Amino acid sequence: MRLWPFRKQVSAEARTLAPPPLAEAAPADMSRLLRIESDETRSMEASRGRLRVMGLSLALGFAILAGRAVEVAVTGPADAASPTRQVAANQTRGDLFDRTGQVLATTLETHSLYADPALVWDAAETAEMLATVLPDIDVEALTETLDSRRRFVWVRRNLTPRQRQAVFALGLPGLEFRSEPHRVYPRGRLASHVVGYTNRDMDGLAGAERAFDSALMSGDGRPVALSIDMAVQFHIDEVLRAAMAEYRALAATGIVMNVRTGEILGMVSLPDFDPNRPSDASPGERLNRAAQSVYEMGSTFKAFTVAVALEERTATLESRYDARAPLAVGGFEINDYHGEERWLTVPEIFTHSSNIGSGHMALEVGAEAQRGFLGDLRLLERAPIELAESADPLLPRNWGPTETVTISYGHGIAVSPIATIAAFAAIANDGVYVPPTLLPVAADETILGERVMRSDVARDVLALMRENVVGGTGGNAEAIGFQVAGKTGTADKPSRGGYDTSRLISSFSAIFPANDPQYAILVLLDEPQMPEPTYLRPTGGRVAAPAVGEIVARIAPILGVERSNEDPVGRAALVRAALMPEMIP
Repeated sequence: MRLWPFRKQVSAEARTLAPPPLAEAAPADMSRLLRIESDETRSMEASRGRLRVMGLSLALGFAILAGRAVEVAVTGPADAASPTRQVAANQTRGDLFDRTGQVLATTLETHSLYADPALVWDAAETAEMLATVLPDIDVEALTETLDSRRRFVWVRRNLTPRQRQAVFALGLPGLEFRSEPHRVYPRGRLASHVVGYTNRDMDGLAGAERAFDSALMSGDGRPVALSIDMAVQFHIDEVLRAAMAEYRALAATGIVMNVRTGEILGMVSLPDFDPNRPSDASPGERLNRAAQSVYEMGSTFKAFTVAVALEERTATLESRYDARAPLAVGGFEINDYHGEERWLTVPEIFTHSSNIGSGHMALEVGAEAQRGFLGDLRLLERAPIELAESADPLLPRNWGPTETVTISYGHGIAVSPIATIAAFAAIANDGVYVPPTLLPVAADETILGERVMRSDVARDVLALMRENVVGGTGGNAEAIGFQVAGKTGTADKPSRGGYDTSRLISSFSAIFPANDPQYAILVLLDEPQMPEPTYLRPTGGRVAAPAVGEIVARIAPILGVERSNEDPVGRAALVRAALMPEMIP
């Protein structure tokens, strides 16, 4: 395209010196030339506009990136870059306390170490240097991680102040710290199954941490008090550890419950774990056997068998049953461990722990009434406690005569220890069932329970339990002055094709004081072994009852229970009279 030359005025001298202009013809089509020039101008102007828009966009993008870089430098990478979400800045997890105000769980701010591999100069050297101040680091694995193309990797979470300072002093590029909340359990293993633990994101995973997760994370972190008394917890724990070691048991559990309010004052499951390091524990150590495991409880169920017989009026304390020979039912023979081989009264069936007598009594009651009574005691469902770990029982598929007999002495049905102790608490609470709870109950708070047996029935069974300690299989549970009442339980463990008589669940369920029932207590040992050289059977009366007696002697003063030698009013005489009947041919 040719442009028309621009003309300007020049002096005469200049014109003289300048060469004469070449003759140039005017364009033939002036309108075409003007149109082309106009289109080109518009195109150039449009291009400039687009360039200006692109420039502004790039400038805005760089500004956003710069702001994000500052944010990362100050606060660390966001959720998309981090492998764990962050608790909202205005949300704090509340503390857990026992009923006396002792801190069971709290949250501390700690520093965690992370790396941007793109900024790490030498992955191997960085890993080796970090190992000098963090000795348990896997140098090979960390080298591989730091040599990756990722922009964010955790190196170590929740450093101590000393560890953070040591890492900082190394001056290694590509490493940064991030402030994080960290859940801490000051009492360690003590009450670990009750308290539970959280994950790194502060979500409750077990125990009270899970049960009360919503309350703990509400608002600015409301504290939650538990019904547990750590002094009671300590003594249960210490006695159980000693018993578990003495009898070489696989596991042990112990529970103390207020029978009037349902408050759980102590709950121990062994083996246990450190909630500060739950990942170091095995599944068996994290298992809360008090609530999460179910057992065939053995002869402790005879207390419920007597109760339902008295409740249904198919028996009285004076009723007698033929225990001279094994009881045949469903093609099986039911025997007694130490058979009396005579007619037995109801109190004798209880104190001698006769399977034969208990089976006869249950058959008179019938399967329907037995099932209904155990259902009222919440033994056919998971224990109604706040713990998510509370387990469902194992029930028979069919509930015929054979099952009615075996269930009468605690076989053929498996329930949790917490469900068992709550049922015994109903006996102690004048026949009123109160659900177990991990929350403290105020002194003026009204507790709504459900009557599951008549008052006279509850008092009769309680008197039988007291006599069982005074002169029956539970004598080792006595704590002088505190009126322990209880029932032994010795159950063979199920095995392929039947029961293994060499593997036992030995337990003792108790109430104290019998003259003013306030607390229920249960101790269970899984597969105890008698110390050599004795060859006695490790029954509930031999291994669990002594532990109950020692626990009661230790915690009764803490709980304000006064010593007394008074027997339950009006009941002990009836029981003792029935223990020595005239022989029936």
